[in-house]
Amino acid sequence: MRKMRWVVLFLCFLAVAVNYIDRANLAVAAPQIEKELGIGPAQMGFIMSGFFWTYALMQMPFGWFVDRVGARIALPIAVGWWSLFTAATAGVSSVAAMFGCRLLLGVGEAGAYPACAKLVSQWFKPRERALATGIFDSGARVGSALSIPLVALIIDSFGWKAAFIITGLFGAVWILGWVVIYRSPAHGDMTGAQDVVHAAPAEDAQNSVTWASLFRHRTLWGMMLGFFCLNFTNYFFITWFPSYLVQTRGFSLKSLGTFGMIPALMAIPGGWIGGFVSDALYRRGWSLTAARKTCMVGGMLVSSTITLSALTSNIYLMLACFGISYASLAFAGASVWSLPGDVAPTPRHVASISGIQNFASNLAGIVITTFTGVMVSLTQGSFTIPLVVAGGFCLLGAFSYLVIVGKIEPLQVRSAPIAARYPSLDIDRDSSPTSAG
Repeated sequence: MRKMRWVVLFLCFLAVAVNYIDRANLAVAAPQIEKELGIGPAQMGFIMSGFFWTYALMQMPFGWFVDRVGARIALPIAVGWWSLFTAATAGVSSVAAMFGCRLLLGVGEAGAYPACAKLVSQWFKPRERALATGIFDSGARVGSALSIPLVALIIDSFGWKAAFIITGLFGAVWILGWVVIYRSPAHGDMTGAQDVVHAAPAEDAQNSVTWASLFRHRTLWGMMLGFFCLNFTNYFFITWFPSYLVQTRGFSLKSLGTFGMIPALMAIPGGWIGGFVSDALYRRGWSLTAARKTCMVGGMLVSSTITLSALTSNIYLMLACFGISYASLAFAGASVWSLPGDVAPTPRHVASISGIQNFASNLAGIVITTFTGVMVSLTQGSFTIPLVVAGGFCLLGAFSYLVIVGKIEPLQVRSAPIAARYPSLDIDRDSSPTSAG
């Protein structure tokens, strides 16, 4: 079973990779779709934003669902749903219908990260989680990198509609592998529960901690703001980056499939290194708070280099700035996605907290897609303002993780029944909104 956890992690990695291929295919196909439908950047930005509306709104319900039925069931349901509507996009020919498909795509894709975070918390101990998280999260960069040459090749050979059908079939293959391979861990063998001290015995806490009570904690709000800032920049790469290279930098479809991969390829090891460093610092005696915050704050600060890409005319320097920014976001992301397992008051709240922070982060997807489309239209094709704003959000994210997020530990529950039952427990250590001002 201990060897099985790496197989499970690999399946999570593949699920996230397929997830990002299926959400990024529209970005690669955007120039061709704009021509066929006779629309401009503002309308394309509207279509792109459709995914994020439901993806964000379904994060919290899906996190709750994963905690209730388990990731073993929830994850293949999510993969099947989003794969269906990826393929269905090929059958539409209007702005409204395409927007509808993106809305439904977002519903299914919302289950991927809460389920994968839940699986990591079940199969890996705290001192191993950041590296494990960095590995499955790197599937996002692999999917982003592969989507550019893969979708470009399919479009060049068979047209943009075939790209959605073929990428939609990837999910069906993954589900078959999941059903054949996955086995649940023996209870308590992999969770590393002995390494975590919760505010009360698990069963009592699970029955006492309500979903709404999680929002009383300043740390959760800091996680939400920090991840919003991270994804504001991150989603530029997933949505408008290919259009930027083609429309502003004059890239052909062929050069897009080669040079366009560079930032995502740099980000893949960035996530692995971020997870390794975070766990290594923790194992060497750093507090969990210091280990996680060092990586999150440092990664967010360096990722602000995305602004410099708009200020240079040199293609290679521009790609280097994008690559450093994307890699730094991935470096921080490994610790960001470890936080739900680190701060959850009980194991049954890991996916719920994952969904809450991912809900906030994906509101950024709505903002960046729409904002960029409008700015490009108003400035006759310039991406300078969106890239400068993205760099500013990186700095704000660093501030949130450094100052607003408190000590990285299980959220302490303010509950009268638990306090009465366990009077010796210190249940008021975490800052509440009142004490935080």
